[in-house]
Amino acid sequence: MKVLIVGGTGLISTAITRTLAQRGERVVLYNRGQREAELPAGVERIVGDRTAYTAFEEHMAQAGPFDCVIDMVCFKPEDAESAVRAFRGRIGQYVFCSTVDVYAKPAAHYPIREGAERKPAASFPYAYRKAACERLLEEAHARGDFSVTMIRPAWTYGEGGSILHTFGWNTYFLDRLRKGKPVIVHGDGTSLWSACHRDDVGRAFAGAAGNERAFGKGYHVTGEEWMTWNAYTKVVAQAVGGPPPALVHIPSDLLGKVVPKAAEWCVENFSFNNIFDNAAARTDLGFEYTTSFLEGARRVIEWLEGHGGFEDSDWHPFYDRIIAAWERLGEEMASDLDGLDA
Repeated sequence: MKVLIVGGTGLISTAITRTLAQRGERVVLYNRGQREAELPAGVERIVGDRTAYTAFEEHMAQAGPFDCVIDMVCFKPEDAESAVRAFRGRIGQYVFCSTVDVYAKPAAHYPIREGAERKPAASFPYAYRKAACERLLEEAHARGDFSVTMIRPAWTYGEGGSILHTFGWNTYFLDRLRKGKPVIVHGDGTSLWSACHRDDVGRAFAGAAGNERAFGKGYHVTGEEWMTWNAYTKVVAQAVGGPPPALVHIPSDLLGKVVPKAAEWCVENFSFNNIFDNAAARTDLGFEYTTSFLEGARRVIEWLEGHGGFEDSDWHPFYDRIIAAWERLGEEMASDLDGLDA
């Protein structure tokens, strides 16, 4: 089977590439060639920018037909429209890397299954655009342009990336935990979160390639250790070798006003429960959750330490300023309302 991966050297892409190569498939990557990667022997590469749509579509016409295309860098409707033009009638299957964020939040029921309402908030551009891509690709599937499979990961992590926290992916968070500094957790820390190592996710993508049972379907490929953010943070502290963390809880909507860019994901995503049913992927794609979060986090931290280490948290004084301001606010409120009988 001849498989094209649009991307191929990113976090999940690396695992897909390795898995398909080990399986004996002919693998071709299309990317800008700007990221170093240890590619398996025999993997081919076409250098180009898929957002330069005319050139991308010409490259695809020259590359010849593919049995399967796995698109890891389709993020907006224009990307999906270009993919339809490039591959219409020329491929057997198109596997789209979508996201569980296409679902409405909060969900009506948990765990979330693939039939749940897909209606993300327009205030969350990443999710909103991914949902628009899904609709365009479903239309292409219905027209018979090519068979479409949607894979919806949640948070995927692994060597080559970092560890997520309330303010994103910055590694100063790990430095704070190791040094025993207090860390901010959005809300009261009880919303549920899950994490899945890239190797498990990558094998599921590979399991979809050429799999006729997956044609016209969508699948969750997510973590299966449902952790509160409090518990999650404690596991990360253990993985980094720090003491039990001092957690500072601050309302998500307040963080969104104080540091709107840094807190975007906690406002639009992390503050909601993220629990997904992987049963369909287990049945059709052979998905298995094999890497515990503690073990996976330790592997990522070891990789980071071998590639420059962590940012020094002392270089980010805004973090302590937020904590200090929150503590002052609490003290002032307690003083103002002293003796209040509700």
